[in-house]
Amino acid sequence: MMIVLLIIFACTLIYFFLSERVEKHINLLAVQGTLLFIIAFINLIEINLLGLILILLETLIVKAIIIPRFLNRIRRTNNLNRLVENYIPFFYSVLIITAIIIASFFTAYSIRNHFVDVKFLAIALSTILGGIYFTIVHKNIFNHIVGIMIVENGAFLLSLAVGGEFPFLVSMAVLIDILIAVLIIGIFIDKIGSAFGNMSTSSLNKLKD
Repeated sequence: MMIVLLIIFACTLIYFFLSERVEKHINLLAVQGTLLFIIAFINLIEINLLGLILILLETLIVKAIIIPRFLNRIRRTNNLNRLVENYIPFFYSVLIITAIIIASFFTAYSIRNHFVDVKFLAIALSTILGGIYFTIVHKNIFNHIVGIMIVENGAFLLSLAVGGEFPFLVSMAVLIDILIAVLIIGIFIDKIGSAFGNMSTSSLNKLKD
C-alpha cells in the first residue's frame, strides 16, 4: 500500500511538467497534500490524538485545502489560465524530471543506514530536486510559489525518512515559514499583476529604484 502511494506521488511530479494549465498545478498540490496525509497516517504505527491533529493541520487542512484555495484566488484575480513561458520545452522537462526520479532512487538505495527509510528518502529527494527544477524553468512568478510548495512537500517526506516517530514536528516549523512566504509572495504577485498586466519575471526588469 505504501509503495503504491509513493509511486502515485512520484507520478504527480511528472504530471506537473506535462500540464500547462495553472489550475492543474494547484490541483496537483492538493493531491500531494492528501497523499502526504494518508502516507503519514499509515506510517505511524501507534497514533495518538496530538499526532492526528498535527497531521490533519499540516497536510490535509493546510497543504490540501488552505494553500490551494489561496492560490486559486490569486489565479482568478490575475486571470491565469495557461503557462506558455518556459525556459525549457515541456518534453525535455519531462525527461529531466524522470532522470531526477531515477537518480534519486539509485542514490537513496545506495545509502545503507538502518535509521533512514530509503523509500521515503528516494521520493523526498525526487520531490525536492523536482521542485527546485520546476521553479528554475518557469518564468511565471506564480509557478515559483508552486515550486516552493513542491520543495516543502519534499521536506515533509524527508522528515518522514529521518525524523523518527513524529517527523511532522520537524516539518511543522518549515511549513509555517513557507506559509508566511506564500502569503507575502501572493500579495507581491497581486501588485505585479495589477502594475504590469502579467507575472513573467521579465516584468521585474522594468522595476526602477
